[in-house]
Amino acid sequence: MKLLPFALPFVLALAACSAPEPRFDAAPTVASEKISSRYGRIEVATVTLPIYAEGEEIHARDASGAILPLGPLWADEPGRAVTLQIARDLDAMTGRLVAPEPWPFRDFPDVRVDVRVQDFYATERGTFRLSGQVFVAPEEDGPDRAKPFEIEARIPGETAGPAQIAAARAAAVSQLSSFIAKNGLR
Repeated sequence: MKLLPFALPFVLALAACSAPEPRFDAAPTVASEKISSRYGRIEVATVTLPIYAEGEEIHARDASGAILPLGPLWADEPGRAVTLQIARDLDAMTGRLVAPEPWPFRDFPDVRVDVRVQDFYATERGTFRLSGQVFVAPEEDGPDRAKPFEIEARIPGETAGPAQIAAARAAAVSQLSSFIAKNGLR
């Protein structure tokens, strides 16, 4: 008990020395493209990412093919952030009721969209690469679909800093949302 008054200034000084690490995310995009959907209620499963992309660090692939962490951090857990953006984009594009899992409404969804990502990194060519496969599984009527995708969005600006990489990631995810709506929800 008597050590607390002596330890408190040390703890406060130590806390003051550690500055919070900056985190990067792009401003939410608003999808302007309108795409019709045969489904009224759409559930988006939590997006699965490769193991290197599940953490907080932003990754890039160099000319040798190595995928390395850059040091800067994403603002949110990447799988969660991508899932939320796809749900938001599909809602804006289709005008339908779209939500990420777990489904929050009383009535069940008409269809489930499951995205499994293979590549999720900035490239040495100045793009953000997003590839993998999309699975669309209707609850009752409509065809099951499995579609591979490969998307590269240009990293804006002259330098590929973390903010620019985050903007390119958001653009790539919006392109993926459009791909899902056109190839899986019609």
